[in-house]
Amino acid sequence: MCPPTYFRVTYSINPWMDPAKPVDPALALLQWEDLRDRYRALGHTVEILQPLPGLPDMVFAANGATVVDGRVLGARFANAERTAEAPAHREWFLGRGFAEVHDPVHINEGEGDFVVTASWLLAGRGFRSSPLSHAEAQEFFGRPVIGLELVDPRFYHLDTALAVLSGDDIMYYPEAFSPGSRAVLAHLFPTALTATADDAAALGLNAVSDGLHVLLPAGAGGLFRPLHDRGYEPVGVDMSELHKAGGSVKCCTLELRD
Repeated sequence: MCPPTYFRVTYSINPWMDPAKPVDPALALLQWEDLRDRYRALGHTVEILQPLPGLPDMVFAANGATVVDGRVLGARFANAERTAEAPAHREWFLGRGFAEVHDPVHINEGEGDFVVTASWLLAGRGFRSSPLSHAEAQEFFGRPVIGLELVDPRFYHLDTALAVLSGDDIMYYPEAFSPGSRAVLAHLFPTALTATADDAAALGLNAVSDGLHVLLPAGAGGLFRPLHDRGYEPVGVDMSELHKAGGSVKCCTLELRD
């Protein structure tokens, strides 16, 4: 996780971002600290990436890399405003002894568009990450990659439209995907939990699950009962200030899979 020390909305690179709407930096920090503290209270270790001035979106640590089996696929950002985040993430991993850190050739925005299930690496495309990054990820990780086309600009990253609950159990918003990708998801995940338009618009799918606890935006209330019925414990978190830049729980969280 990366503290929102410099978090502001000073430019617009997705439909959520409006520089005319002010951000409360103190509230953003309190909300981020609450998420961090909830992880720790659940027994998880939280590593901190230090923020850099001039990079207001660096708080969205999930975009900086994808880590599977201790191997790190770095990010290459689509927008110039975020380009300098990639080397900062790379230096963090190299400085902590990660032996295999791949500097990508093609544009990918880390766990924004790469979602790891037990059987597959799901890979989003359409707004940010290049389709060419899918083959690059498959070659690096040696895991089958399933490409999914995003068609609604509000769900510009895969992690805004789909979340892994445990193993191959997922939840997603069908209308965020092209017809062909919806068919693929229905085939691979026939028992998946599907979200309503309201819960998706509340960024309810930008969630993190440890296999039991599912941390998700408090405003996505329609997901709580279905999650509970499946044996999960939903944990609502207020991330309203981060929502102003199109991010929430997952965007703020890069998972270090060893």
